[in-house]
Amino acid sequence: MNADEYTNLERVERDHWYYAGKRELVSAWLERCGPVRPEHTLIDCGAGTGIFAQEMAARCKVYVLDDHEESIRILRTRFSEERILRVSGTGIPLPDGAVDFLTALDVLEHIERDAAAADEFARVLRPGGSAVITVPASMALWSDWDVALHHFRRYDRARLVALFDPAKWELLHVNYTNVVAFPAVWAIRRWRSLRAPRAGAPVHRTEDAVPASPVNALLRRVFVGLGKVRGVRFPFGVSLILVARRRA
Repeated sequence: MNADEYTNLERVERDHWYYAGKRELVSAWLERCGPVRPEHTLIDCGAGTGIFAQEMAARCKVYVLDDHEESIRILRTRFSEERILRVSGTGIPLPDGAVDFLTALDVLEHIERDAAAADEFARVLRPGGSAVITVPASMALWSDWDVALHHFRRYDRARLVALFDPAKWELLHVNYTNVVAFPAVWAIRRWRSLRAPRAGAPVHRTEDAVPASPVNALLRRVFVGLGKVRGVRFPFGVSLILVARRRA
């Protein structure tokens, strides 16, 4: 991402319903797969500002992985140097089967060779270890936001599932999330795409602002609540979550 996008992210992600809700939801799925214990090791791939990893560090041993200088700078304010790993291509500098849990939260869309990245996730997870992956969903929602964040794509369910070789992975849960928000997000992004900004005018995006507190709390509650649902297959959503176990 551009350096200014890290600034935007660091400013809003602790409180914004989407980022806070995503951390809560992923944490809940890790507990369902675990539970997570102090003797376990987790790697957060594409750790960004490290807020999620910092929360998990209170529960287990954590490594953070990234390749952006701005991210590394921020991660150094939260983690010791030996916990910070730099990605090389799609390679993770850890031995085979080194970790019990792996998270990649809105990361695969930034990687051109996303299937190779998924294979690398399988390599570093121990047999029986669990991964929780989130990605943005639906190319119908493609917008200037995706361009600014250097996304290669948004996903549908089939495209995401296809990355995870059934010989290596047991898929435990794959579903769309942010289902209720989908119509509003689609409308806002279509409207924004139709408005040609004046040269030099600042760009105002809803993604960069935390809503009023009651709205923010409600959106987070709905996001997390529906994201925990099992047995109901949602047909669309703003994002996707995949929970998988590494086969022996």
